[in-house]
Amino acid sequence: MDGTMVDTEPLWGIATYELSEKLGRRLNAEQRERTVGGSFANTLRVCAKWAGMELQPGDYEHYRAWMYARMGELLSADLQPNPGVRELLASLLADGIPMMVTTNTERELADRCIDAVGREFFCGSVTGDEVPNPKPAPDMYLAAAQAVGQDPSDCLVFEDSWAGMTAAAAAGCVVLGLAEKVPDGVMPMDPQEFVGADAKWVYGRFSAATSQ
Repeated sequence: MDGTMVDTEPLWGIATYELSEKLGRRLNAEQRERTVGGSFANTLRVCAKWAGMELQPGDYEHYRAWMYARMGELLSADLQPNPGVRELLASLLADGIPMMVTTNTERELADRCIDAVGREFFCGSVTGDEVPNPKPAPDMYLAAAQAVGQDPSDCLVFEDSWAGMTAAAAAGCVVLGLAEKVPDGVMPMDPQEFVGADAKWVYGRFSAATSQ
């Protein structure tokens, strides 16, 4: 969702840098990259370790409340889907393809982004607070495949983060990675390919990925 369908990653970046400053030391770009696509628990661990801070009981709840309130402020602006995304989803929906959103973002914030893209396109969604282990664990992709009654190997995943690509591949899904560097077993793609893409294009990419 974040980064793939809606360009919210810059907003998460703002909040993450501010969180790191609250913990005592601003992340550098390399450390920030370690938080992209991860859960809040992972982000907090990265920030705390970078600041040399030992987390105490209650810190998770305190900083999570701050982070989600801050993201709520940042997301209050008009969210727009990335170019080509809605048109591609409409084509797949017209062809009867069931689609799920899988995101480490927790439900209270995820719903805003799903609505911005178009809830009508999706038969359901799985968020980071609804599975035992968030990405990079495969849990939510296994849950999504089960929800649509399909084997993971018959599911095509679009992901832009290393954590997400790793999770989807570990679940056994076919994965298109919207990044220059992707994990083993993931086929890279340019996000600009969404523009003008339709269901037939998706089937072609799925066939190409499974024939490798």
